[in-house]
Amino acid sequence: MIHLLVIQLLFSSSLYYQPSKVDVCLSSEETKLYKIINDYRKKKKLMAIPYSAKLSMVAQAHAKDLADNYEFDFNNECNPHSWSDKGPWTDCCYTNDHKQAQCMWDKPKEIAGYDSPGYEIAYYSSAGANAEEGLSGWQKSPSHDPLLINSGMWKKVEWKGIGVGIYKEYAVVWFGQMEDEQNKIVGCQ
Repeated sequence: MIHLLVIQLLFSSSLYYQPSKVDVCLSSEETKLYKIINDYRKKKKLMAIPYSAKLSMVAQAHAKDLADNYEFDFNNECNPHSWSDKGPWTDCCYTNDHKQAQCMWDKPKEIAGYDSPGYEIAYYSSAGANAEEGLSGWQKSPSHDPLLINSGMWKKVEWKGIGVGIYKEYAVVWFGQMEDEQNKIVGCQ
């Protein structure tokens, strides 16, 4: 009986869930965000980043988690790269000193079976997030723009996957160094 309980716990834990395919679609605004990020990269003479359904699954989950469970406050110890304890993932308090960064970087593997760390940029707008405002905000940010255009500490990194999510006040983009076999955008019906 105890062995059965242990096996059941292992398979029900999101830490061990490794889907080979994920079911994700992009809204028109999410598709636009993916496109304008790659247009921005093209203007900088950079290659487009291939779409990743797995990273989009993580981005969409995080945008929803932030909108539903995160209290946006500049005094909050846990910044918007944090994850609540209200989903099929381990909670994560990402602090501004980056000491808890690993808990965020591991989310693509934990949630979607993306077997590589992920790196996130997030945008908040009290009026509701949209693609153009999100990109504009990230372009002005000295800590976010380098991920978009592979500059600074990201100069030698080759992004092989990008995922996007927009939900209510949040836009979230995940970058990864592993190709995703699910690289075709599927629009939501």
